[in-house]
Amino acid sequence: MIATIVIAVLTCICLVLCVLLKPDIGLGKFILPLYPFIALVGAIAAIAFTPLTIGDCIDGILGAGAVNPLKILTLFISVTAISIFLDEGGFFEFLACKVLKKSGRSKIKLFIFLYITVSVLTVFTSNDVIILTFTPIILYFCKSGKIKPAPYLVAEFTAANTWSMALIIGNPTNLYIATAAGIDFLGYVRVMLLPTIAAGTVSLLVLLLLFRKSLTQPIILPDENIDVKMKDKPLCILGLIILLICTVGLAISGYINVEMWLECAVCAITLIISALLLCLFRHKKPTVVGHALGKVPYQLIPFVLSMFVIVLALDKVGITKYIADAFSYNELIEYGAGSYLASNLVNNIPMSVLFSSVIASGNAGITAVYATIIGSNLGALLSPVGALAGIMFSAITKKSGQRFSNINFILYGSCVSIVSLAAALGCLALVL
Repeated sequence: MIATIVIAVLTCICLVLCVLLKPDIGLGKFILPLYPFIALVGAIAAIAFTPLTIGDCIDGILGAGAVNPLKILTLFISVTAISIFLDEGGFFEFLACKVLKKSGRSKIKLFIFLYITVSVLTVFTSNDVIILTFTPIILYFCKSGKIKPAPYLVAEFTAANTWSMALIIGNPTNLYIATAAGIDFLGYVRVMLLPTIAAGTVSLLVLLLLFRKSLTQPIILPDENIDVKMKDKPLCILGLIILLICTVGLAISGYINVEMWLECAVCAITLIISALLLCLFRHKKPTVVGHALGKVPYQLIPFVLSMFVIVLALDKVGITKYIADAFSYNELIEYGAGSYLASNLVNNIPMSVLFSSVIASGNAGITAVYATIIGSNLGALLSPVGALAGIMFSAITKKSGQRFSNINFILYGSCVSIVSLAAALGCLALVL
């Protein structure tokens, strides 16, 4: 048991230090994220020095139980691939430029339009993709207009990681925890819609209060500087059609007895094949398809599977049962606050793997499941360690020369996330 705890703790500490100090490494022309390698080393150590065997790992990963990480990864990567395809086609950039143009010279309009746009897109796509797309655009716009980017960066990040709770596809943690509990698409929406609206509304009000002084002066930027052309309109239309089909398919998957991961995988493959045929018909190189496939977050596969192995080791020696026994008094508060804080110790994806096992070990109720989902999303707002979106956000701002410090991240994030967490958990209590 001691060896298992030591390996898990050391892996978590190294992950936190990696995110804060050295999130990636350079290998020639390639820049690779470091955190999957840390998780992989931890998994190998768990197999080598704990009672966990390779057979246990194979059974856990390929097993027929509710928690099948391969199916969950397939679902998330498929939806993410569709979103990245739209991004490469210029759809998100087009919308962002439209929002900037619509706001004119008013900072408050820009702030609200940006928050609403990011919120809507996050619901139907992925918060990670939205962060990757909108952060550089915000930084460029703020630099050109000679305005401080902090209010808009915080608004974007808050919206992306708050409204991602609305649908099961908004965040990989939603998928993992909900799927482990056997929750379908519509069942998820029925419970999480009200808590998401409450958290989203509260977060916007808090942000407006925090940045009220800096949003009063006009923007010095001529509208003609904003390019509103879409890179490839036919491919964007194709991508939107497939995204709509995918979302509808997820909603009815429980009624037609088709697993969600399979439906999403078919949609993603259909999009790729259709896009290639369309490019062939138009005598254009499939650049969008190639770039989209190249930007899919494949690093999530070794990362999630490695953390899953470490959790299997903790479960085998009874650690998850100890945690479950400690969370036996008030599931709403303990799992909600616990997942919120734990996300910032180990990142919200490993936290979701761990807490799913804790929920199963303690036979916790449905309240614990949804409270954990809320904590996994809103925990991303507290520090860059909380989610992959935070890691990417920090990397983008650092490269731009307008670094958004970890201290600022924590100060703004704590102000917004604590109030939003209380609002979301309060509404969850009403719904359940």
